Amino acid sequence: MTIDQVVSRLQEGNERFVADKLDGKLQNSSRRGELTSGQKPYAIVLSCADSRVVPELAFDTGLGEIFVVRVAGNIANTSSIASIEYAVAHIGSPVIVVLGHESCGAVTAALQGGDNGYNLNHLTAHIKPAIKSSPQGASVNEVVKENARLTAQELQDRSSIIRQAVQDGKVKIVPAYYNLHTGKVDMLS
Repeated sequence: MTIDQVVSRLQEGNERFVADKLDGKLQNSSRRGELTSGQKPYAIVLSCADSRVVPELAFDTGLGEIFVVRVAGNIANTSSIASIEYAVAHIGSPVIVVLGHESCGAVTAALQGGDNGYNLNHLTAHIKPAIKSSPQGASVNEVVKENARLTAQELQDRSSIIRQAVQDGKVKIVPAYYNLHTGKVDMLS
C-alpha cells in the first residue's frame, strides 16, 4: 500500500469504530497461523498507555496490521524510538501515527508540575516542550495535540533511521488526537 492508502485505511477503520461497525477481520486462528513466519504491519502507532485508548480497536485492525508502541504521554524516549526504528528499518511500515488523546493523565501531570519521583519526572520532562510551545493557559487537550506534533518531529530529530526514511519518501509521520467521548481520531496538521 502507498502512504496515502495506509492513511485512508486507518481513517476508514476509525470511521467503522466510531459507527460501532467493526468488521473483526484477521482476528482468528487462521490469521495467527499466517503470522508465524513474520509480520508486515502497514502502520506504526506510538500511543499513550492509557487503557481507554486501544489503537487496534480505534482503527479496526486485526492481528499483524499495526505495530503499536505504548508509553504514557506517547513520548519519544529511547526505547519507543528504538522500537519504531525497528519497524521502519526491518519491517518497512510506511506510516507512523503519533496518537495523543483527550484528557491525557501524563500531560496533566506535566502541567501540574511538582516532584513526582525520578521516573515520572523523567517521563513528564518529555512533555514540557509542548507546554512551553503552547499558548499561556492552554488546556490539557491543546497541550496533548501540541505534544503529538512535537513528538512527530522529535522522532525525526532523534533518529537518523526515521529521518532518512521520511526524506526518502518511504515514511510519513502523522500526529493525531483520539477523542475519548466519540472514539474519533483527528489527524493533525
